[in-house]
Amino acid sequence: MSLFRRKSIATLQAEAGAEQGLRRALGAWNLTLLGIGAIIGTGIFVLTGTVAAQNAGPAVVLSFVLAGVVSVFAALCYAEFASTVPVAGSAYTYGYATLGELLAWIIGWDLILEYALSATTVAIGWSGYMVRLLNTLGIGLPPELTAARGAVLTLADGSTVTALFNLPAVIIVALVTTLLVIGVKESATLNNVVVFIKVGVVLLFIALAAKAVNPANWTPFIPPNAGPREAFGVTGIVAGAGVVFFAYIGFDSVSTAAQEAKNPQRDMPIGIITSLLVCTVLYIIVSAIATGVVPYAQLDVPDPIAKVADAAGLGLVTDLITVGAIAGLSSVILVQLYGQSRIFYTMANDGLLPPWVAKIHPRFRTPWITQIVVGVAVAFPAAFLTVREAASLVSIGTLLAFAIVSAGVLVLRRREPNLHRPFRTPLVWFVAPMGVISALYLMTGLPLRTWMRLVIWLAIGLVVYFLYGIRHSRLAKQS
Repeated sequence: MSLFRRKSIATLQAEAGAEQGLRRALGAWNLTLLGIGAIIGTGIFVLTGTVAAQNAGPAVVLSFVLAGVVSVFAALCYAEFASTVPVAGSAYTYGYATLGELLAWIIGWDLILEYALSATTVAIGWSGYMVRLLNTLGIGLPPELTAARGAVLTLADGSTVTALFNLPAVIIVALVTTLLVIGVKESATLNNVVVFIKVGVVLLFIALAAKAVNPANWTPFIPPNAGPREAFGVTGIVAGAGVVFFAYIGFDSVSTAAQEAKNPQRDMPIGIITSLLVCTVLYIIVSAIATGVVPYAQLDVPDPIAKVADAAGLGLVTDLITVGAIAGLSSVILVQLYGQSRIFYTMANDGLLPPWVAKIHPRFRTPWITQIVVGVAVAFPAAFLTVREAASLVSIGTLLAFAIVSAGVLVLRRREPNLHRPFRTPLVWFVAPMGVISALYLMTGLPLRTWMRLVIWLAIGLVVYFLYGIRHSRLAKQS
């Protein structure tokens, strides 16, 4: 039974109201922009192209719609938990309160995979746009240092080189990590500025590129299946939704900021739901325009939106879009690295990770050691993985967390029906089960190798838990 010991809601609410060392500096506006900062990024600027070219064709629009619907179910459940238990830790904390310590550990370990590889994926996409911008400015980096190890790159003269590692991806992770160590308020302020820039760029792209849409490029809207389950057809749409689901995890990041929110009971649901709805609409519009301007088979490039802007004849606006993409992807990396460190921080406070993980910097009041460790852990795979490899792992980890959170809402409704909930999930007996079913359904569309990597990662996590966490847990010591 010790594997399923739970933290009481009263204990979590007491922790939320206690002084934990973190600074409460974020309002509803900051939280909404934090979510938009995390959501608008690789989904628009990178994955739109790769999913259209490899999975869904013009029906990538339906992949985004399907992923968005699943996200809405999960977001409503997250909003209820975040207002009821406003503690950093996201799905990990919610699982601890409802499903017990072992499942909470599994969720937390799963979230480590989600946030770290999410930042990795975005850093790889950032690198593609940055290399393009530097080339435009006449600054050429050695091509061997601009892509995943082993990638074969074709140069302008037709010759090819094999990449060693992705240097720009490593550099951006290092810069963002430094900013996060300095402070959350400074990071949030920069994120606000960047979000305005990238949303403005996305709206500019929509307004100008829409004029160049050729409806013939949308035919066939759903290309016939090419053999493998994930290659086009209806099953390709589902597989594509599983990949682009990666693009929706930003609202999840909002919930990790609970202990740095000024009024979490009111502001957390606003930030989670508003950021998701705004970004879903933008994703659908941009993916429709992209496949309408450029034939979907030509979009499997590191910078598909810039390619679409070129094809639309936008001229200098293409460079502006590239700059906006770089800024936008930078903010996503910032939010994901931020979320990862806060989950580590919460798990360490619960005794499941060593105490140094929760150590707060005396001046900056941030978990600085953890932030640096996370930065290093993200920079290494960013240097060697491709976007698609990393994104698939992030998606399966996110979907698993969403399914567990949706189930947790139902468990808590049955276990503590009279608990004060500032935000209540509407139609919970429909929304929560659909959150579980739809998340598991999208997981089935992901490749077998992605499942195998998830199982290996969770197995490693269980070893760590049984060697350290189960004996050092604060609940274990109390009992």
